[in-house]
Amino acid sequence: MIVEKKYKYIDREKSWLAFNARVLQEAADENVPLLDRFRFLGIFSNNLDEFFRVRFAAIRRLSLAGVSGEKVLGGISAQQLVKDITEIVIQQQSESLRILNIIENKLQKENIFIINENEVSKEQENFIKDFFIQKVSPALVTIILNDLAEFPLLKDTSGYLAVKLVMKTEEKAKLLGLVKPKPEVRYAVIEIPKTINRFVVLPSSNDKQYIILLDDVIRYNLASIFNIFDYKSVKAHMIKITRDAQLDIDSDMSKSMLEKIATSVKDRRIGEPVRFVYDQSIGKDTLKFFLANMGIDSSDSIIPGGRYHNRRDYMDFPNLGRYDLVYKPKIPLPVEGLSLDGSILNKIAQKDYLVNAPYQSFSYIIKFLREAALDPKVTAIKITLYRLAKNSQVISSLINAAKNGKKVTVQIELQARFDEASNISYAEQMQMEGIELIFGIKGLKVHSKICLIERIEEGKLKRYGMISTGNFNEATGKVYTDVTLFTSHQQILRDVSKIFEFFDVNYRVHRYKHLIVSPHYTRSRFYKLIDREIMNALSGKEAFIKLRMNSLSDFSIIDKLYDAGKAGVKIQLQIRGICCLIPGVKGMSENIQAISIVDNYLEHSRVYIFGNDGDPEVFISSADFMTRNIDGRVEVTCPIYDDDIKKELIDTFDIGWKGNVKARLHSEKLDNKYQVRGKNPVFRAQLETYNYYLDKLEVITEKV
Repeated sequence: MIVEKKYKYIDREKSWLAFNARVLQEAADENVPLLDRFRFLGIFSNNLDEFFRVRFAAIRRLSLAGVSGEKVLGGISAQQLVKDITEIVIQQQSESLRILNIIENKLQKENIFIINENEVSKEQENFIKDFFIQKVSPALVTIILNDLAEFPLLKDTSGYLAVKLVMKTEEKAKLLGLVKPKPEVRYAVIEIPKTINRFVVLPSSNDKQYIILLDDVIRYNLASIFNIFDYKSVKAHMIKITRDAQLDIDSDMSKSMLEKIATSVKDRRIGEPVRFVYDQSIGKDTLKFFLANMGIDSSDSIIPGGRYHNRRDYMDFPNLGRYDLVYKPKIPLPVEGLSLDGSILNKIAQKDYLVNAPYQSFSYIIKFLREAALDPKVTAIKITLYRLAKNSQVISSLINAAKNGKKVTVQIELQARFDEASNISYAEQMQMEGIELIFGIKGLKVHSKICLIERIEEGKLKRYGMISTGNFNEATGKVYTDVTLFTSHQQILRDVSKIFEFFDVNYRVHRYKHLIVSPHYTRSRFYKLIDREIMNALSGKEAFIKLRMNSLSDFSIIDKLYDAGKAGVKIQLQIRGICCLIPGVKGMSENIQAISIVDNYLEHSRVYIFGNDGDPEVFISSADFMTRNIDGRVEVTCPIYDDDIKKELIDTFDIGWKGNVKARLHSEKLDNKYQVRGKNPVFRAQLETYNYYLDKLEVITEKV
């Protein structure tokens, strides 16, 4: 069967929207605890915000420039894609509102009530008025719009109430015996403060708990806000704007990289609008006023929504002490043979260790850095940083090391999207403490997650290191699944050292004996690994490929996987997010299966397994199979040589593959059907992965 090229790929943006629909499925799932369903609604909304700020903005630029984008977008024009995305998002927003109503109704059965300004009781009235006067009113920014020479700039991180005031000019005209004039209308906008928790917990009554949104606290007090105006009616409806978040970096050679990125981040606040969401009950005249004055037209995505926007705030919905309505937290497990009490460097000197967070404790990473900061034999620490936690313990450890006389070198990525301001702040902090900073390579983001420690032992240099699939970030380490290799393999760490040399002198391209490094070697090396499986399959040998990643969108690699599948290589793909490959198509991909697991943890690790005729080669990586990761970033893929760790990574991949509760099938229809359970017992992959590590510890305990 010959497959037409235009049917070979799923559109990247639509595939991403299908991923976000899987998040929405979690919010709709009645087996998910009620308050966690709110959290998934918040994640869905936050994801959508970032999608519009980045991906939709890029497509809109292509569309406005008159570029078809078909070569880049895999067979669809940018203009058509803008329309398709808007239609999909409107449908998803409608679905999210339906789910929200269901959750709120179920909460009422738990004696938890979310009320609006029209449902306030006499007992709650005094609390709300006092809360407004004491907490809300001092934080409010309210702007009367009619007489302004220039419309104010609305921020895309904030929600606003669009206010319409109808004045009492009619009554005054009658008293003066004048002809009935057209009612005078004033418009205003109120920024909903982000410094106050959006969910205001009201005093409980008769075992019932009440919450009112901050938006409705403001609505309840509109008379107080506009008491200087003589009006006969006032209405307030929520609006929200999303802006193009693309950074335009200044080319001025006299400015430092820090200055350029800082300026560009500030300029982001005046980016072109790409999405406008509004309460669909808003008056047509009010909507028209705001669209016209904000310069929003049909080329932007104008989306009718419900009464409340910025639903990302639901990620922080209060638990109200109802721990029965949230997932029971799993305590991160220790790593077999690796103690947080003794010396971690001494242990790593003997063998490699793997930490699979959050199943296992992220604290080992902090321990590794803190021990190096204090160890008199350690002379230098080198590390790459992409996203960092607020009040980062990693930064604290590095500063501690510098104060102890270690030479600390940090490659910090200033262009880590939406973390630029935070990284600039940390960079300035580290500079003040004497840490040597490297700000990356022109045209390349540094997305690798590597750390190198140099130690003098018996007069000789010995290296220790960490290579990870995820950020050195203790906050995301509680939610993102990532694996980190601790090793003292000197040849691997010599390659890591070469990467830091490349950061410093980047016109020189190094050769690496063990690591696979983007942008120079990743594509060619993975092609060779796939080709070997093809040759093995054609020779009748065992041939398989198992890939776990966040996204698969590089068309050339997809073609290579199609070739492998057609040659008889069995391919299993666990891809959380974007999957542009179409699995299960006769004559093209019948030997390829692809699933996505969306559950309580965010699947984030990248693990690549190649059959190699019965002697599997296993890699962990910072890179997804996306063109930007392969050709446009510094990424590191590391081979696993320890047999026990190899087995562990293969075992945990297979556990994920057997999942039949939270695993969905990737397909051309983008319908997110669940993996068929059939007669098989319930198998929740993330829970079973945790049990896998727990069982290993119990076996060790029994032996002792």
